[in-house]
Amino acid sequence: MTGIPARSVAVIGFGRFGRLWASMLRDDCDLMVFDSDSAHREEAAAEGFSSVPLYTALAAEVVFYCVPISAFESTLREHALYFANLEGTRTLIDTLSVKVHPRTVFEQHLPEAYEALLTHPMFGPDSVAVGGLAGQIIVLDPHRMHDAAFAAWKEYFGSKGLSVVVMDADQHDRLAAESQGVTHFVGRTLERFGFEPTPIDTLGTRKLHEITAQVTNDTQQLFVDLQTRNPYTSAMRVRLSHAQDSVFDQLLPNRLVTDRLVVGIQGGRGSFNEEAARHYLRGYEDGHVELVYLHTTERVLRALHEGSVDRGQFAIHNSVGGMVGESVAAMARYRFDIVEEFEIKIAHALMMSSTGDPAAVDTVMTHPQVLAQCRSALASRYPNLRQTSGEGDLIDHAKVAEFIASGELAPNIATMGSSVLANIHGLRVIEDNLQDLGENFTSFLWVQRPGT
Repeated sequence: MTGIPARSVAVIGFGRFGRLWASMLRDDCDLMVFDSDSAHREEAAAEGFSSVPLYTALAAEVVFYCVPISAFESTLREHALYFANLEGTRTLIDTLSVKVHPRTVFEQHLPEAYEALLTHPMFGPDSVAVGGLAGQIIVLDPHRMHDAAFAAWKEYFGSKGLSVVVMDADQHDRLAAESQGVTHFVGRTLERFGFEPTPIDTLGTRKLHEITAQVTNDTQQLFVDLQTRNPYTSAMRVRLSHAQDSVFDQLLPNRLVTDRLVVGIQGGRGSFNEEAARHYLRGYEDGHVELVYLHTTERVLRALHEGSVDRGQFAIHNSVGGMVGESVAAMARYRFDIVEEFEIKIAHALMMSSTGDPAAVDTVMTHPQVLAQCRSALASRYPNLRQTSGEGDLIDHAKVAEFIASGELAPNIATMGSSVLANIHGLRVIEDNLQDLGENFTSFLWVQRPGT
């Protein structure tokens, strides 16, 4: 076996990979290990390694760095202070899973007389435990190493049974983003998904479980570092996301229901959303329309995304109240295409239970946008009414009107909305046209699934 091209070698970092790397080197040189964690230092000593102080380790002819990617720069910056007081030259070798980043760090902090070799062992403790060391791939970039020294290291790694691939840092990171980066991203996604074995798993499924188990056996920090310290992984993640969206969209056509147009709207029966939908559909001549009352924009967009409705509509902006907050929040969570934006004129009525006592009404519960559009009128004409908005479906004033009529809300609660609500639910209108502006318009979005 070809010997290691150095007498004294130090391994900095005795985590899972550092332990594996030190085990590979120990019989071929005077090996020392150092780890900043005292527990790891004790483990190294217990396993028969020469666990030495940092200064002693950094005095070795060759120093291998087996530290987390995110810790590499701060580690080398600290070590540069020691190197300044050490005589002679030495070779520094990283084993990080990204290569552009350590190249940059070496360029910034490496003493001028030192040599540097970039390596990426494309294996870890788990893969070596299953398949052994022989045939495993290691990528080398000579970076700042003389030809003879690089040839010696290449020969040494080959003598260990490793398959040596010579590649510059940029090419490595481009390829790694499309291979290792994708694998780790998919594995972590499946972990978050809750991917569990079943009694009927196929061979392909079992391989996915193997990938998930393998990548999640590594630290979360390694995953984050792989995704953030490789300059090419951000573009990979965008492409992967677009590909997933494209596959998802392929499974849902523009119209799942062909005998009628199924439209999910933000409001309930008698709401301004219903009024707006019927206004928009006046010229629709392609068949029957079914309105599904979903009360919130979140539910509209979720139903569109899942395919239980084929079109969606929700309020987006009012000339007095501004942007509709719940719509903005929901829009940030879902993908959709805007078919059209349109507006209708809005008038707000204050209404209560037909059997209640007007003198007992002390609360008005309605959508936050309604309160914003009637702020001045309520302050001047009904200053004693507590203003509130319900949670869940009760954010919709049409739902509030329904609950007032059924007695599910106390008779001291009034609501505001279209006077149509009062007619539908038999409520008493206390006063109509309470909007602050006579020309009060609300804009709505008519939407469909993307790419259809």
